[in-house]
Amino acid sequence: MPGHPGMYRGDRRRREDQRKAKQEAKRARKAERRETGAAGPEIAELPGPDSGEPIEFVWFSPSKGRTVTTPSAAAPTVDGIDDWTLVSGPPAGG
Repeated sequence: MPGHPGMYRGDRRRREDQRKAKQEAKRARKAERRETGAAGPEIAELPGPDSGEPIEFVWFSPSKGRTVTTPSAAAPTVDGIDDWTLVSGPPAGG
C-alpha cells in the first residue's frame, strides 16, 4: 500500500518495545535475586548427576578373563559368568 509508509515501522517499534520490556523484567529479577542472596538455577552450578563425568564400574571375570564396564554398581548379568569382581568404580568426589 503506497499510502501507509509508516505502518510497518510503527509495528516494528512496538515489538522492539515489548522485547526491551521483557529484558528489563529479566534484569530486574536477576538484580533482586542477587540482593536477596537466593540462588537461581543459572547461579547454582553444582555438579549434579549429569556433570559430564562418566560414572563407570569396571568388572572382571577371572574365569573368562573378561572385563565389562557398567554404568551402575550392579554386577553385569552375563549368562554363564557369576564371578564378577569389581576392579574400579567412579572416581571419588573431588
